[in-house]
Parts: sequence; C-alpha cells; structure tokens
Amino acid sequence: MNQLIERLMCFGLTRQEATIYLGLVQNGDLTGYEAAKQTGISRSNAYNALAGLVDKGAAYTEEGTAVKYHAVCIEEFCSNKIRALEEMKFWLLESMPKQKEEAEGYLTITGDRHIQDKIRNMIQSARQRMYLSMTERFVRMFEKEMTEAAGQGKKVVVITDRPLEYADIMIYQTKEKAQQIGIIADSAHVLTGEFGRGEASTCLYSGQKNFVQVFKDSMRNEIELIRIMKGEQ
Repeated sequence: MNQLIERLMCFGLTRQEATIYLGLVQNGDLTGYEAAKQTGISRSNAYNALAGLVDKGAAYTEEGTAVKYHAVCIEEFCSNKIRALEEMKFWLLESMPKQKEEAEGYLTITGDRHIQDKIRNMIQSARQRMYLSMTERFVRMFEKEMTEAAGQGKKVVVITDRPLEYADIMIYQTKEKAQQIGIIADSAHVLTGEFGRGEASTCLYSGQKNFVQVFKDSMRNEIELIRIMKGEQ
C-alpha cells in the first residue's frame, strides 16, 4: 500500500489524496463521509483531498442525493498527466532563456534513479557512438535504449561480465564488473562511478577533454586486452 501511495505521489497527488484515491478504487464510488470512514482520514481533510482529486483529474463527481466521487482509471489519469507534462515540456523548451555555457568541469550525480536517467539520456542523445562498461544486470536495464540506438545506425559497444547477444551491438565479455560502471558518448562525455547502491551510488560526469581522453584510452586498452586473451590478435 505504501509503495502505491508513493508512486501516486509521483503523479502530483498529496499523500492524503493518494490514500483517498486508493479508497475509491478499492471500494467504488464514495461520499466524502464514506471516504473519511474507509481511510481513517478526518472528514474535513477527506473533503479537501477529494476536491484535490477532482481538480487534478483523478476523480469525477456523481451528483445525486449525496455527491459521490468516482476514481478515474489509473491508465487514463497517468496518460493525461504525462500528456500535460509533454505539452509543458515543449512550451518550456521554446520559452526558456538560453543557458549560459560554462567551462567543462566535473559534475557529481548521486542516487541510482538520477544516474539511470543520465545514462539513458547519454545513450539517446549520442550522435554516432557509445561505449558502455558495466555488469550484465545493469546492461539489461538499458537494452531498450541501446537497441534503438543501434537500429538507428549508431555504434554501440558493451563491455560486460556475462554472455549477451543483441543485434548490431558489439559485446566484449570480461571479468566481474560488480557495481563499477563507465559510459562514454561520442568521445565527448563520460560518466563513471558506482551504481546499484540506491541513494549511496555516486558517479562523476564530465566533458573535460583530458579526462575523456584518459577514460577513452582505458576502455580501448581493456577491449584490446580482451581480444588478445581470446586470441583475436
């Protein structure tokens, strides 16, 4: 239940609104009094939460002797929210002032979710090629983005620790990778560090030329060593 509430809150609902929404889903149409009784939320807070649900497109009202509230199905609610966010995204892209360009430095990205988002964005925004070094379990998390990139004619190379097969993706199998990851896109940007430790994960992201070159050389040497060990040279 708590996990459902947390996920609903990601779509703009407060904790009480999410709790009331789940009550409507589980029990069907309810009056404000019934919603308060079912969820244990005070009557005044329940009515405020119901008004919030209606305002946010998560519930409809049904007029009768007493006003009842009907939960909008979760697929419709989520799709409407995503559509509205996409529209807002395009507006912001057109309206935001141009971002000041700073000298390439070193940025710290923490937490699995943020690191995962950065990796996906690096793969999707790469123009020509990308190299990824990580354990097989992590590779599978990004297979959709990788296969799409490969299908667009971009060069995708993966160094991992378990056998993998993807169409148009070059795979090099090496020793255990544990939680260390490394990604380089277009020989221009690098992300490297630890992943898979939840909020404790930390990665360094940079487009600093010397750092990129060192990382690029290290990855090239690892690939050459793998090829030598396999007798390809």
